Amino acid sequence: MEKLYILVLVSVLLLVPTATAAATQDGSEDWGYVEVRPKAHMFWWLYRSPNRVEDPSKPWPIILWLQGGPGASGVGMGNFQEVGPLDTNLKPRNSTWLQKADLLFVDSPVGTGFSFVEDNALFVKNDVEAATDLTTLLKELFNRNESLQKSPLFIVAESYGGKFAVTLGLSALKAIEEGTLKLRLGGVALGDSWISPEDFVLSWGPLLKDVSRIDDNSLEKSNSVAQLIKQQIKDGKLGDATNSWVLLESLIRSGSNDVDFYNFLLDSGMDPLSSVTTTEVNIALKKYTRYLNSLRRPSLAPGGNGDLDTLMNGVIKRKLKIIPNNVTWGMQSDNVFEAMIGDFMRPRIDEVDQLLAKGVNVTVYNGQVDLICATKGTEAWVEKLKWDGLQQFLNKSRTPLYCGNDRFTGGFTRAYKNLHFYWILGAGHFWWKLRTIDTESGRAIREV
Repeated sequence: MEKLYILVLVSVLLLVPTATAAATQDGSEDWGYVEVRPKAHMFWWLYRSPNRVEDPSKPWPIILWLQGGPGASGVGMGNFQEVGPLDTNLKPRNSTWLQKADLLFVDSPVGTGFSFVEDNALFVKNDVEAATDLTTLLKELFNRNESLQKSPLFIVAESYGGKFAVTLGLSALKAIEEGTLKLRLGGVALGDSWISPEDFVLSWGPLLKDVSRIDDNSLEKSNSVAQLIKQQIKDGKLGDATNSWVLLESLIRSGSNDVDFYNFLLDSGMDPLSSVTTTEVNIALKKYTRYLNSLRRPSLAPGGNGDLDTLMNGVIKRKLKIIPNNVTWGMQSDNVFEAMIGDFMRPRIDEVDQLLAKGVNVTVYNGQVDLICATKGTEAWVEKLKWDGLQQFLNKSRTPLYCGNDRFTGGFTRAYKNLHFYWILGAGHFWWKLRTIDTESGRAIREV
């Protein structure tokens, strides 16, 4: 009988039912799992802002944060290293976005962070599949909660997460129109987002030549490979384009003496937020090792010993209580990245166009010194939009931005109808300024 009890207990700890949830006693946090497909479990974590104001004329917003990768953990990185209420020392973050909105973090696609699959065949293969799973999660969270339904949801993405954001935006809209999702979509914000890989790789060489980081010989080599990538994407040879992307990154690193792809003013490893660890990633496709490792950023804790893995698999896992014993949190899921290689270089400009045409507020923001998703490349794909307001948008002058009483120019902005663009000066791929939701104007995100 005792052996049977132990066997049942182990089975319970290793398996998660269709929907499992927990919360803090004061109701300020909720978290849980949703089985988005049989044997595919997605983890979510919702923070309610202490500043929340119940005002029907100005509904309090909820931000859904989507991390990049693909396969990087929003529950870990976005939460503790970027915009959540606590930093990696578990100390309050003064610039948390929780000041202006509730925050919903997810580990998506399944297999990322605390999310998991019971069968490796269940990893998603493309952005659309990832968006379908996220829509299922939103149905589970919003359809049963009238309080959440009153708040507009803003989908905010970083890096590759931008491709998830636009596909999710369309998937959610379809579900809303069909009556299967009770949700108000407030807008989509694309931060340094990998929307058009072609335009980014074409921007790398000219940008680095202009800032004296590579010479004419390196420019010629990089432009040649970038043009090859453009043709491979046009021909639908996306796997070949990914291989060429790896080659191009190698040429850029060699010709620039190892420039940091997340801040072209630095060498790789100089910035603690984008440093490369010495641990090799054990995956079958070794050519992706450096890229994946570059996402394994160390803790922000001053003099910390650490890495985010220790925090997430220690204190946080013990707090959450519902994480299965056989699930170990990781900052970047190699399996997820590998499963999505065939979709990695696919552009999602058309999806942005569709969102704009449907009247969805779309905000694009980019760090000035980012390289991998360079502003030069972002401007290029925006100019390819077929949206009928594009020419009026491009003809408008930019407005300078300032932070508080600081009169130094912090950036620029331009907007027309439901398209908003923010140029953030001095910022790289991972940037740290207070950003808020402006529900009055309907803008998805705004610098202050």
